[in-house]
Amino acid sequence: MKNINKNMIQLIFLIICVILGIIVYLSGALDLLGSSFVTIIGIFIVITRGFNWLAILLLFLILGSVFTNFKKEYKQRIGLKHEQRTIKNVVSNGIIPVLMAIFGNYAGFIGAISTATADTLASEIGVLSKPILITSQEQVQPGTNGGVSVLGTVAGLIGALIIGVSSFIVNVSPDITHSILIAIMSGMIGCFVDSLLGATLERNGLFNNEHVNLTATIIGALVGIILITIGA
Repeated sequence: MKNINKNMIQLIFLIICVILGIIVYLSGALDLLGSSFVTIIGIFIVITRGFNWLAILLLFLILGSVFTNFKKEYKQRIGLKHEQRTIKNVVSNGIIPVLMAIFGNYAGFIGAISTATADTLASEIGVLSKPILITSQEQVQPGTNGGVSVLGTVAGLIGALIIGVSSFIVNVSPDITHSILIAIMSGMIGCFVDSLLGATLERNGLFNNEHVNLTATIIGALVGIILITIGA
């Protein structure tokens, strides 16, 4: 009887994953291939870890979508164009959290998603102010690779904090202090690594945006793992 109930619950969660994938596609947040891959990612996470881990990934997607569309008209007026996200964006931001989920490493999982969230919010909110280049501190145009601002940094910090608190609430992390510390430290370090890579390797054509995002989430995951290993 317990096995039947468990299988039924998993089936319901899988159906929810498919429905969410359809919603993501219809909302325009991702193209068809990207939405399909998100659905597959969701199914893997539900099977291996449960719906609570998927909820954190969905929270990142929701925050990213909301703040991408925040002040959209203003962003268009200053020449910033947001193309529909594709499977490349999903892989670069999502593959590390998925791997961490499969292996059950909650610190790496929180670290990677906090980085992706902090970077997204810092980018989407930071363009509303006048950023400086992280390497030279010269003022640059909003949307410039490697640009940072106080407004963007605060937005990134809040995004990481949201992930940390939410991870504890849905029982991904067993401790609220560890969850918040991992999220903030990983998110902000990963976010600044993203900006540094953007100002150097991406501006020089050695990296593209997906390479930068993937590297940043790897760093974020490693920071989370290190923190929990040393007993932070």
